[in-house]
Amino acid sequence: MTDIIEKTALHDLIVARIAEKGPLTFAEFMAACLYEPGLGYYTSPGRKVGAEGDFYTSITVHAAFGRVLAREIAQMWRTMACPATFTLVECGAGHGRLACDIMEYLAERELELYRGVALVLIEQEPSLAAAQRELLAAHLERVTWRTPEELASGSFSFSGCLYSNELIDALPVHRVVMTSDGLREIYVGFQGEELVDQMGEPSTPELEAYMQRVGVRLHPAQQAEINLNAAGWLTAAAKALNQGFILTVDYGYVAEELYTSRRKLGTLLCYYRHQVEENPYLRLGLQDITSHVDFTTLMLCGEAQGLHTDWFGEQYRFLLSAGLIEEIEEIERSDRSDEEKLRLRLTLKKLIMPEAGMGGTFRLLIQSKGVAAPRLLCQRRIGG
Repeated sequence: MTDIIEKTALHDLIVARIAEKGPLTFAEFMAACLYEPGLGYYTSPGRKVGAEGDFYTSITVHAAFGRVLAREIAQMWRTMACPATFTLVECGAGHGRLACDIMEYLAERELELYRGVALVLIEQEPSLAAAQRELLAAHLERVTWRTPEELASGSFSFSGCLYSNELIDALPVHRVVMTSDGLREIYVGFQGEELVDQMGEPSTPELEAYMQRVGVRLHPAQQAEINLNAAGWLTAAAKALNQGFILTVDYGYVAEELYTSRRKLGTLLCYYRHQVEENPYLRLGLQDITSHVDFTTLMLCGEAQGLHTDWFGEQYRFLLSAGLIEEIEEIERSDRSDEEKLRLRLTLKKLIMPEAGMGGTFRLLIQSKGVAAPRLLCQRRIGG
């Protein structure tokens, strides 16, 4: 098989960095591919999600995903004794579709909460603000914008709920491999005309410490990704949160499942025009690069920062418990045609089918701070 390497401006920039500094950690390479100003996948204009993009998310499947999140957010507000002001912070807000679905539900069904809501959008790509303003036109008096750097620096704090959808999987990761001499890191080098893997000593002792912390040892020749940025992001989020919740939606596993020997080459994947690509050295800046999330680290880090783990599980379990059944029942009671109702039922199955859809691949983690024994919708038992 012959791979066609598109020599983008970012490709030339990365090659120049390697020539100047030597091999890059994969985390440095991935950060450039996704977030290099003006050149990275997420920091350059263009549609990334939906039919015209490179991948689908739960948001693009149906508004019911955001509406169910809004139901749970309203329950969070109630379990905090209905404060007069309640801040929603979305990290990785993209085009603003999820925020719009949540705000429209609150305006329609939770008017008291809606009157006191302040929405803060955090997004790396500033050009998306125009799309966000357009979608959220009816709610603009409640919307402000912050940068990821402002969250990381601790320049603002809030009480309410910070949520993210498929953010952690796109944070830059280190790649490692277990050898007969112990853990080694996989760097990005340049050979001839191509970017290549190069093995070397770990760039930081944090990589070995990470594996020890989650209680995992890789098998011989097993490769894996280590996301040191995830803990840093959650630490910043926890410090910014005075009281309330952090809700994380992403695909991944607890560490024991994530680092099983069955995943001998790790979980790194790329997406380009709805096609899965395993080679991260193609189309630099034009394809998405992701890896599965280690939820054990998020829970351990959260506990260290004073967060309590309230709920963790598959997306389908969350949606069914938190209100998707009610959303389906409302569709059935509507005056839509039978054909339209059937189409919507089939669409919503993508959100909850554990095998064929997103329901089993994605997981939700809800953590709280300063909230005594919260009673959440997702904690309800479905079907006895």
